[in-house]
Amino acid sequence: MTFELEEYHNGIKDDELIADLRRVASELKKDSVTHFEYQDKGKYGVNTYLRRFGSWLKSLERAGLKKTINMNTNEEELFQNLEEVWTKIGRQPHYGEMMAPLSKFHRGTYERRYGTWRKALEKFVQYINSEEKQIPKEKIEGSNKLSTQHKTKRGINWRLRFIVMKRDSFKCKMCGKSPATDSSIILHVDHIIPYSKGGETIPENLQTLCSKCNIGKSNLDN
Repeated sequence: MTFELEEYHNGIKDDELIADLRRVASELKKDSVTHFEYQDKGKYGVNTYLRRFGSWLKSLERAGLKKTINMNTNEEELFQNLEEVWTKIGRQPHYGEMMAPLSKFHRGTYERRYGTWRKALEKFVQYINSEEKQIPKEKIEGSNKLSTQHKTKRGINWRLRFIVMKRDSFKCKMCGKSPATDSSIILHVDHIIPYSKGGETIPENLQTLCSKCNIGKSNLDN
């Protein structure tokens, strides 16, 4: 494999950028293109359009395509995306980081919904904390005997998953690996005492594991 520099697109003419945007729309058989769709099928980088035309919407306008902003995106989708970005980088995201390819929704989407980026973060924290207040404060002491008398559901929703991963510093509790330092790492949240053996779905009985360690632990539990 040879080492090569990335393509330099500053000399590309506006007409070429517009033509490629229309090409992608034509291939998709759509009257608009999201920056994620273009990132997947386009010839140039999304940031090239943002620098050249000021925004993705203005790029669509120049190409004669429909400008689409999904104002109906529900709050949970916005917050789940924020949780995913937070997990990938292992810390609170900065304003400038909320854009493709790291974030599904552009930072402007959060500003339009909440007024400022700071207010969006504050709403997110409130949303996460409301989940924590609803978690039953069960004790996990006891035996590993099979039990069907659970006080919590087996499934771990994304809000509880985020609470546990944040507590564990977004690192695998077994090997210490994190997606912040290795993008190939995928984090899971798993029961310490298996649910099938009476373990409850509460923070005290949950831990962050990378996918590899989680598979290894599952083999030992069986």
